[in-house]
Amino acid sequence: MTTSAGDNSKESSSSSLARLAPLQAVLFDIDGTLCDSDPFHYLAFREMLLEIGYNGGVPVDEEWFVKTISGKHNEDLVSVFYPNDHEQGVKFLNDKEALFRRLAKEQLKPLNGLYKLKKWIEDRGLKRAAVTNAPRANAELCINQLDLADFFDALILGSECKHAKPYPDPYLKALEVLNVSKDHTFVFEDSVSGIKAGVAAEMSVVGLANRNPPQLLMEANPTFLIKDYEDPKLWAALEEIDKMSGTGKKTIA
Repeated sequence: MTTSAGDNSKESSSSSLARLAPLQAVLFDIDGTLCDSDPFHYLAFREMLLEIGYNGGVPVDEEWFVKTISGKHNEDLVSVFYPNDHEQGVKFLNDKEALFRRLAKEQLKPLNGLYKLKKWIEDRGLKRAAVTNAPRANAELCINQLDLADFFDALILGSECKHAKPYPDPYLKALEVLNVSKDHTFVFEDSVSGIKAGVAAEMSVVGLANRNPPQLLMEANPTFLIKDYEDPKLWAALEEIDKMSGTGKKTIA
């Protein structure tokens, strides 16, 4: 049976986040979560890998990208392409990131409903952080391109933690920097690696099934999946948080 973003094997979405009330913070991954940047990463990898003759000169496909690349930290990818030459592998990935930035500049678009969610978070005075395995230059490009530089209280990079995602370290660091509790904070993630990191940090994770297969994401055990930030399932859950918090605020579905 194929799982869709609307399916949920855990508790109903309208009550699954309510236990976090009163909510203190919301944490976001960046690539694929704030914006649909994966196509630019895929194009950059495809072009760069053709240049080095990877896969016998046959262009990699998107299925390969999801399985091999999506959500991974570059340090973990070095050995995939250059198992015997770490220095060359690092250079290759740095060049790939530069190509990504050239391709993505001025073209990144927010995920549907992002700014509506942004207003919901701001209206309630919640803390927020961006938590990513991406290099700083990529993360800052995305955040600035989406006009979110003033929205985030902190930017947490996997490379600046002992371990990057799928380890919990980046999310644990975000909790520490924001001075909030995991019991009153939740995460938005779009990759298996990212969902695993949030779950390992013992946090509720809302998965975004916009690119990666829903059935694959569900294996990482998110609280529930949504298609984007317009998804009624998300707004039902946020409404429940408001009710449990006694804020009296109305969410607009």
